[in-house]
Amino acid sequence: MASEVAEEQQQVPTENVQSLSINDAPPGPGMTLEEKFQIVRSIGEECIQEDELMNLLKNKPEPICYDGFEPSGRMHIAQGVMKAINVNRLISAGCRVRMWIGDWFAFLNNKMGGDLKKIEIVGKYFIEIWKSVGMDIGSGKVEFLWSSQEINSRAHEYWPLVMDIARRNKLPRLTRCCQIMGRNEQDELSGAQILYPCMQCADIFFLKADICQLGMDQRKVNMLAREYCDDIKRKNKPIILSHHMLPGLLQGQEKMSKTDSSSSIFMEDEEAEVNLKIKKAYCPPQIVEGNPCLEYLNYIIFPWFKEFTVERKAENGGNKTYQSYEELKVEYEAGALHPGDVKPALAKALNKILQPVRDHFANDPNAKELLKRVKVCTAIFSSLPRDTDISSSLKVAPHVDFAQLGPLLLDSPSPHSATVPPPLWTQIEQGKAYRTTR
Repeated sequence: MASEVAEEQQQVPTENVQSLSINDAPPGPGMTLEEKFQIVRSIGEECIQEDELMNLLKNKPEPICYDGFEPSGRMHIAQGVMKAINVNRLISAGCRVRMWIGDWFAFLNNKMGGDLKKIEIVGKYFIEIWKSVGMDIGSGKVEFLWSSQEINSRAHEYWPLVMDIARRNKLPRLTRCCQIMGRNEQDELSGAQILYPCMQCADIFFLKADICQLGMDQRKVNMLAREYCDDIKRKNKPIILSHHMLPGLLQGQEKMSKTDSSSSIFMEDEEAEVNLKIKKAYCPPQIVEGNPCLEYLNYIIFPWFKEFTVERKAENGGNKTYQSYEELKVEYEAGALHPGDVKPALAKALNKILQPVRDHFANDPNAKELLKRVKVCTAIFSSLPRDTDISSSLKVAPHVDFAQLGPLLLDSPSPHSATVPPPLWTQIEQGKAYRTTR
């Protein structure tokens, strides 16, 4: 890529990183075309188009894959583990992956109250997560690119592209893309949120991406990019590889939520928290469809460990190791495998994956400080109404309780003067007084 991002921003140290089994595929050069295709295609729940993907892999030794994210709040396991699995698969098939840190996009979408300093903290925390969970950063084929830096360095390329996309699309077409921001078409969107899909569409071409590797919730803007290719008579369209979206852990939760701590496992959750969340998770007997525990097995545990062991008393069938999700699914639907056996085994497997992350955030001073600040920052934005602007919140600070006020004043030179009792402020600074649900 033509970007001139500093080397230390692109390459993250990988000392003491345990990758377990998420990068055990043979190296790309030794694969047949069909093997590469199957690995890359396995990432997507949907692929547009498969023939284009095959042709790309046949003719380009190192296809460029784009994956972007807003730094906002704590990271749940789908974003942490599933993304690491997918990135490592792409690398094993010979691809390069450009991780687009959308700090300006989080700002446009009013994440973290539109505070770019806090957004930057969260972005750095995300990188520490992926480093510790085993994303193959040391391969040299993963780049972390901050959108603000890249766009500023090549503004003469970026903004004309954004404007051209904007002028070729009607407002209703752009508002249909609002799902990419976690919004819906009935929301009252700001001007910034209309600009957002034009910019995300431009990112694909700006990063010279061959493959858009994002979630199903990003499909509409990826299709916008393919439509733009038709508009400008461009033959080679970006291939869309949309991965599955994990549901929340509780019944009726279609997707995980960062603002509802019970809906997902967070990457630095303690062992006891993971055990409790899985224990409370929705897991109806003999029902696979809409069962979040089985989805975790299908999309996290089996891709990671390649097997799943259930420990049971002899009278309940004894221990059993499943070598595939399909094998487990058959027994679960038949009633031969009970939720009471699945849940503790699932929790145990998840904790094994997450332990290196916990160790990293406990032992690395920089990571430890980042996590503390992320937890404190997250508190205010999960406590206040959605889209609250941080600057306006400061003006009404005397009317909110300490759980809301304290994080607001994290960077204040004189927090005690703002009616926060010193003992409570100490708790906030230590990351002990925070909440993650509304």
